[in-house]
Amino acid sequence: MIKVGIIGAAGYTAGELIRILIHHSQAEIIFLQSESHAGKNVAEVHKDLIGETDLLFSKEISKDEVGVFFLCKGHSESKIIVEQNPFVLKKKVIDLSQDFRLKTNHDFVYGLPEINRNKLRGANHIANPGCFATSIQLSLLPAIKLNSIAGSVSISGITGATGAGQKLSPTSHFSWRSNNASVYKALTHQHLLEVNETFKSINTDFDSKLLFIPYRGAFTRGIITTAHFETSLSENQLLDTYKHFYAEAPFTHIVEENPDLKQVVGTNKCLVYPKVINGTAIVISVIDNLLKGASGQAVQNMNLQFGIPEKTGLNLKSIVF
Repeated sequence: MIKVGIIGAAGYTAGELIRILIHHSQAEIIFLQSESHAGKNVAEVHKDLIGETDLLFSKEISKDEVGVFFLCKGHSESKIIVEQNPFVLKKKVIDLSQDFRLKTNHDFVYGLPEINRNKLRGANHIANPGCFATSIQLSLLPAIKLNSIAGSVSISGITGATGAGQKLSPTSHFSWRSNNASVYKALTHQHLLEVNETFKSINTDFDSKLLFIPYRGAFTRGIITTAHFETSLSENQLLDTYKHFYAEAPFTHIVEENPDLKQVVGTNKCLVYPKVINGTAIVISVIDNLLKGASGQAVQNMNLQFGIPEKTGLNLKSIVF
């Protein structure tokens, strides 16, 4: 049984982790740390878990028994956690912040199973990818591996309100978000750093510009990204390239009809729809930002880390209607 500790357990991604792990056949949650909610029942904060767990939040980080720590703190906070609690890195770690995603002087493996599955098996420390980064990478990896992109890549993506986290901000209030949409961080989104690094790792000749425009959407959860670029491939060639690349990926599926967001919300799936129109490739990718874009992928990585079947605990169902 995998003994799990979650640090920063009160936010959206932690709530999804708890929901998955309390029903995971080979995992047991040992402690849930949250300074702001210490002593409270988990279901008081994550209200979808009423009747499913009696776990309480603790203020302290436990040193005992834990086999893997999930770090669900905000960006830049994970580094502080491991600096102040050096015993954490002596265990297996899966970090959901952006702190360890880029290659520096650390031993974190980038947790995108579709390209790093073998490295993730038995890895001590894993950096979970960002949500937009996951959707963008899964939409473009096969084309980049084959070197079939000419010129720059234009990408647009829209994310639900949970992508901004649980902390309130002017753009997360219902009165602002409802019946509204807006562009943010145009061409400068932080996830482009890890995306470019991944693309260079699989194709050292890759030098196309990624022109990414992200949008805030008036819905709760999910991400749709659309990438388009010039290509010499026919539609059948592009489709075959994608099917071959993801043949062994249990959660990434190539579809031949334009996908809807509701097909993936609540699941760890990514649906990818490649098409070619008059020499321009268009690739649409849809994921749940809290699952394949965060906690579901983190559990997928934990399964690989401990050498158990990759899909364990992740038989999650979408609700289309």
